[in-house]
Amino acid sequence: MLQRYGEEGKILAGGHSLVPMLKLRLAQPAHLIDIGGIRDLAAIREEGGKVIVGGLATHFAVETSDVVRAKLGLLSECAAEIGDVQVRNRGTLGGSLAHADPAADYPAAVLALEGEIRVEGAAGSRTIKAEDFFLDLMTTAVQPGEILTQVAFAPIPAATGFAYLKHRQPASGFAMVGVAAVVTLDKSGNVSRARIGVTGLGPKPFRAKAVEAALQGRSPAQAGEAASHAADGIDALSDIHASAEFRAELARVYTRRAIEAAAARAKA
Repeated sequence: MLQRYGEEGKILAGGHSLVPMLKLRLAQPAHLIDIGGIRDLAAIREEGGKVIVGGLATHFAVETSDVVRAKLGLLSECAAEIGDVQVRNRGTLGGSLAHADPAADYPAAVLALEGEIRVEGAAGSRTIKAEDFFLDLMTTAVQPGEILTQVAFAPIPAATGFAYLKHRQPASGFAMVGVAAVVTLDKSGNVSRARIGVTGLGPKPFRAKAVEAALQGRSPAQAGEAASHAADGIDALSDIHASAEFRAELARVYTRRAIEAAAARAKA
């Protein structure tokens, strides 16, 4: 159908991203292509040492999956923070990532977990690293005629803690700023590896690599100094909810808190 309708066709998954855009006339496709009946795309499974989450897996399914909770606790906890009960029962992982709303929760966690996103089309399938997937405001590496089918994750390793924290927009639950942290400690209690994903700050989610580098080999007690780099080089968004300056400060504060929370879990 995507081949047949081209730019006139639009994929409908859970509908929580597309339907509001239709109501606001921001999207006016001639054809809606409902993929909800392709139930294999909703599967969550372990395969080849990785956890595979289908693009049609709902937020509630991700939140409550035993394997996700056991191997990818950060993703489960992030899913629990999305919207409300109705949204979590209809919205999907793939739909959220493909829509790429700058205030969406999942991208921060998928970046911190270094997810590998698979897309498929008539020409075959390809895998895109999370840090290469988000290109700009509501723009991703998915090409015309392709759909996002799954995301693969390596399980969170031992001696590693994680946290997803956000400043919630009261009405919608969207992240004015959200930070996902995955922190591994060495035997001396210093950071041997850190991955920090940030959403809500700029036009696209991103890995805060300056923060990661500042943490390397350092004590988690120095999280504040590392977090001071959370907004470096980012053109922060400004709207009726928060100024660019306030968002940048939120990013620094929530990055510090997320690092501290993740490190505390790694010690436990």
